[in-house]
Amino acid sequence: MLNDKKIIVVLPAYNAALTLEKTYHEIPFDIVDEVVLVDDASKDETVEVGRRLGIRHIIRHDNNKGYGGNQKSCYNKALELGADIVIMVHPDYQYTPLLIQPMCSIIANGVYPVVLGSRILGRGALRGGMPYYKYVFNRCLTLFQNILLGQKLSEYHTGYRAFSADVLRNIDFNANNDDFVFDNEMLSQIFMKNYEIAEITCPTKYFEEASSINFRRSSIYGLGVLRVSLQHRLHKWGWVKNKIYA
Repeated sequence: MLNDKKIIVVLPAYNAALTLEKTYHEIPFDIVDEVVLVDDASKDETVEVGRRLGIRHIIRHDNNKGYGGNQKSCYNKALELGADIVIMVHPDYQYTPLLIQPMCSIIANGVYPVVLGSRILGRGALRGGMPYYKYVFNRCLTLFQNILLGQKLSEYHTGYRAFSADVLRNIDFNANNDDFVFDNEMLSQIFMKNYEIAEITCPTKYFEEASSINFRRSSIYGLGVLRVSLQHRLHKWGWVKNKIYA
């Protein structure tokens, strides 16, 4: 705990058997109370590795529900377990769990209710091996999103996120898409509720075992991001109402 806040780490996993153990062992258990592993119908031994590590809360989807669907299970379980702070860490070891403590400290001390680990602050993205086309894609989408959402984030596409449980209870994340655009819908919901979001610099690693979407999926994701940004602005103006902001 930090400041008497119960901290739960959620691990949305898909074929993470080769990297789960390394990720798990970097979690700072002096402050983390529980770990939730959600396996999205992996084809490898992710669940078996999780059990061997002693993870008590493991959920396995019988059918692949997608990245967004996986996160829904993560957050619902964390709230069920009484979390005060929920932090998502990808078990593919692309993001280091060593930043869990500073990210949670910002929330536990009431500075910000949401914290993102940004790969773009500093020069960590390209240095860590992010493909150049993805870097450019990231920067262009973020500029577009900042304009339409009226914000100044360095990036909207990181998978390293910490939330106050109050934020999760006050947005309808279960109404969001089950695919990768879930992340952007969630940030849109958070801003629509007038919450502030902090960012800290986060190194990242791109290697063979780390999860990554191909160019085609990236393009579909990009179109989804544009849609979310437009729907946010139209809802804000009162022109077109959207159920995810209920």
